[in-house]
Amino acid sequence: MLRAMPQEIRIFAPKFTTAMRKIFLSIIIAFCGLACTAQSIDERIANAMNTGDWIALDSIYNAAPKDSIMPFLEVYSRALIGNRLNRPDVSIPAFGELLNNHSTNLDLSNLLNSSVMLSMDLSKVGQNDKAAEVITSVLDATKQYLDSAAIAGMQRYIDQYVALSAYNPYDISFTDQQGYIPFKIVQVGNPQKEAFLMQLDGSSINGKSATISFDTGAGVNIISDSLARHYDLIPINAGNSVLGIGRRNGQLAIAKELKVGNIVIRDVPFLIVDLTLDNEEANQYINCFSVVLGSDLMLRLNDLTIDFSKRQITVPSIAPTRSGVKANMYFSPQMNLITNGEIHNQQMQICIDTGDASFGSLNGDFFKVNKDYVLANAQPDTVRMAGIGGAEVYRCN
Repeated sequence: MLRAMPQEIRIFAPKFTTAMRKIFLSIIIAFCGLACTAQSIDERIANAMNTGDWIALDSIYNAAPKDSIMPFLEVYSRALIGNRLNRPDVSIPAFGELLNNHSTNLDLSNLLNSSVMLSMDLSKVGQNDKAAEVITSVLDATKQYLDSAAIAGMQRYIDQYVALSAYNPYDISFTDQQGYIPFKIVQVGNPQKEAFLMQLDGSSINGKSATISFDTGAGVNIISDSLARHYDLIPINAGNSVLGIGRRNGQLAIAKELKVGNIVIRDVPFLIVDLTLDNEEANQYINCFSVVLGSDLMLRLNDLTIDFSKRQITVPSIAPTRSGVKANMYFSPQMNLITNGEIHNQQMQICIDTGDASFGSLNGDFFKVNKDYVLANAQPDTVRMAGIGGAEVYRCN
């Protein structure tokens, strides 16, 4: 699993703490003189926002009469739903309305993060120059309240969008009415371990054959420094961070042409990452992550079906009109694909991650709730994991 640098921007002023951001929307609701019914809807909306449950937010918002929602929350809901559910046609005008008409209701952190999300959506539709302008405008207005780390984080976004504006990222063309991308499931890592990844068949970068892993948990496309040179990628004056087992910084570069199946994508951004680890054994197997495509490409394709029985990804050349079916997946701030599910009668948010080559994992919260069951049915074991940025050994049940 690879994650792009989170969109949340850290700020200096102590009054804008994480705890206060969590209760910010609830405070607004508590002090507004709304009728009981409207207040209940607003509280449910605020709770969905604060817990990051975008599927619930989408459902609550669509079911509620719009005049029963606090105007600020109505606009903010549209903006967040559009951003998390990959609907830039919804989020871009909503964020514009939010920043123009409701900015006084945003604390500093929410203002910064809203500008980052708006810029990300503008970039999706090819408006990288405008994305840079939005971040620049907000940074100029708030710089006096930010520490150096927050300023550097915002400047990194500006640099990225300015550099990308010289290209036409993710210019996609099809050689047929339907896109077909064949893939295979390959064993990776130590042959004694059961670890598998999806690798795309018949792929090339700038006309040269390429072995590419497809990772639905990857927030950015990555490539090793040696292969970036081999495939003649064009470095640009921008960088980013990626989180795997650890964090790695890298420089962005452009592949002028990427071919996957019968789909051709031009001006594809990759993050050049040093894959070398401080672990001799892990270094023997880390090359399976030398080229990775992830959610950034998925977002641009709009509609794709992964058929594991046929070992094929299909993509319509023209994405169908959005249906009224309720959303069942969304993207986290780190661009991981998330769905809601149930494990052992417990509702959970589940990351769908084809780049996690091992078995699935459950976190400590699940263990706390189901401790007796786990201890009675599981065997303690040691799990050794390696990935971008490091290698770890975990003791688990």
